[in-house]
Formats: sequence, structure tokens, C-alpha cells
Amino acid sequence: MNQYFATVARGLEALVAQELEQLGADAVEPGFCGAAFAGDRALLYRVNLWARLPFRILMKLHGFPCRDAQDLYNGIQSIDWSSYLTPDRTLAVNATGKNDHLNHTHFTALQVKNAIVDQQQAMLGERSDVDLQEPDVRINVHIDQDTCTVSLDSSGNSLHRRGYRPAVGAAPLKESLAAALIQLSGWQPDQMFYDPLCGSGTLPLEASLKALNIAPGLFRDRFGFETWRDFDLSLFEQLIQAAEASQRETLAAPIWGSDREGAVIEQAIVNATNCGVLNHVWFSQIELNDVVAPADSGVVFCNPPYGERLGRDSDLAGFYKLLGNVLKQRFKGWTAFVLSGNKELSQSIGLKSSQRIAVYNGTLPCQLMKYELY
Repeated sequence: MNQYFATVARGLEALVAQELEQLGADAVEPGFCGAAFAGDRALLYRVNLWARLPFRILMKLHGFPCRDAQDLYNGIQSIDWSSYLTPDRTLAVNATGKNDHLNHTHFTALQVKNAIVDQQQAMLGERSDVDLQEPDVRINVHIDQDTCTVSLDSSGNSLHRRGYRPAVGAAPLKESLAAALIQLSGWQPDQMFYDPLCGSGTLPLEASLKALNIAPGLFRDRFGFETWRDFDLSLFEQLIQAAEASQRETLAAPIWGSDREGAVIEQAIVNATNCGVLNHVWFSQIELNDVVAPADSGVVFCNPPYGERLGRDSDLAGFYKLLGNVLKQRFKGWTAFVLSGNKELSQSIGLKSSQRIAVYNGTLPCQLMKYELY
């Protein structure tokens, strides 16, 4: 059994722990910005392929007392790197955390890299090159007070970058956050889903992938573990085949998205094509003022602009008031979820929320507000 850690956006630790358990992980333990868990190699591949919420899945190699740069160098050299890295493979080091003596992550990463390549030179007479963009082996070191934890990053590029979304709007929602919001809402695939401010379509697309049981990792070019020394290609191919075989052919209820901007609807259609759901999800150019409920009940979901990156010069309070009026007057019998990072603007909606869930959009504290529309 290997020890793993799934990194996740702040505030979603309990949610990712639940997802990991559903995927078959053992000894799941939520921590700060992630959850520790245990499992075999098949689980590592499966979690990378299927998990909708994490950014990265780290495999723990070693932990040791570490007060200063010399402790760090010695601790890194105590690992036999030939098991994980040969000189023909490239490496990159990512450092997080700090203590009194190791308080600069760039220096920490450099010290780790030096310890590894010095060991290679001493043992083999040659060393790995550094590739910060697409390394064969990505090493993660985390300093927490007087302890250093060393891991291999099995994901490569962040898992939130599904690979289906080259086209994004002006203020895109991360795919992993969209999936988390859908999970937090309690939406079920037998309920209609509608986003009237869909931008490049992230919320409807993540809902579609969930409803059709499509593994989000299927659209990626590669995972970090594919260039590891012990990569098991036949096992990974079996997991991909099983994932493809488990997809559903039809939606249980419609999933719609609309937006006032024709250009972003075109982006949404490109993204839907890339993840193979264009025949399932419906996108259309509609002004918010013209939006009407397409069914008697369902879940309406939206991430309106809240002044951080969009619409600084526009009348956002008026826009939020219009959103509130549209929901109140035209969506009776529905449940609405609105993500907002601006408390003042959210009050302009003019509806009483039945629930508020604190979430982070990047570093911005936000609230997911639930409205029961009678």
C-alpha cells in the first residue's frame, strides 16, 4: 500500500475525502488543502482518471526531520533516486511550505535538485536535466515546521486542466471548482440543469460529464505517472477501457447553457465538442432579460460577474437585481445556486437564501448561495 495525498482548493477537503472513498481509497484523512489516503498502483491511476475535485495526486516517498538547508540536502540524499529517476529522464522540483531557515521555496527547490543530481553524478557519472515545463519526473517537497515530506507528483499538469477546454471566457471557472459546486449543490442527473450565464460552458459541461459518467481524465494528453520507471501500460489501458465502457449513452434530464455573448457560446460549443457531449448539452445565445424556465422544475446554476475581473465599469448591482427578478418571476418550482465573491452585490439579488456555503475561487473567498424558488 502506498501513501498518497490529493491536493484540493481550500475548503473542499471533506468533499475530496468523500470522492476518494467513493473511488476505493483506504485510510482517507482530510488535511489542509487536501486529503491523505492509501492504496495500490491501480488506485493511483484510477484517482487521476476519475477524480473531479483535486489538482494533484502526490505519492509520498519519504519524510524526515528538516530544520535547515543541510538537513534538507542530507535527507534528500538518503533516498535512492535510481529507483525513480535515471539520467535519461528529466526532472523538476516543486517546493511548498517553509520554516525559519528554509523560507524561500525557490532556494528549497534548488537545494533538492542539487542533492539529487549530485547523487546521480557520484553513482553514475551523469545526471538528469531539468525541464520545468514537461518533466518526466516531477518531485514535490513540502516543509512544515521541522519536517520535510518528499513526494512524486503523479498528475503532471494540474488535474483541473481537463484538456477539453482550450476555449475559455474572460473569467473562467476552474473545472475542478465547477465540479465541486455541482457536488455541493446536491444536484442529481435526473433533474434539469440550466446555467443562464454559462460563459464558455464549464458548469453545464462538468454537469454533463458527471451525468454521463465520463471520466474527466480521458481528455488529457498524459499524466505524470506515464513517464515513471514503474509505469504499467497494460494496467492503465485496462482502466481506460473500463472507464469508456461505463459511460452512459443518454442524459436522464436536459442540461442547458445560455449567455448573451455569441462568441462565448461558440467557445462553449467547441468545448462540448472536445469532450464528446455536444449531442447531449444545449447551448444558445440568450440575453438574461429574455431567459425563461425551460421546464417546471430543475436546478438553475450561475456564476455571475462580481467585479474582480469583469464588468468594473458596468452596473453590476442592476445586473444582480435583474438576475433576482428573472429567478423569482420565471423559475418558480426550481432551486437556484449563485456563486458570488461580492457580498454587497449578492444582496442586490433581493431573494432570501436558504443556505450559504463558503468556497474559494482561487484566493477569493466566495459564497455559494442556495435559493428555493416558490
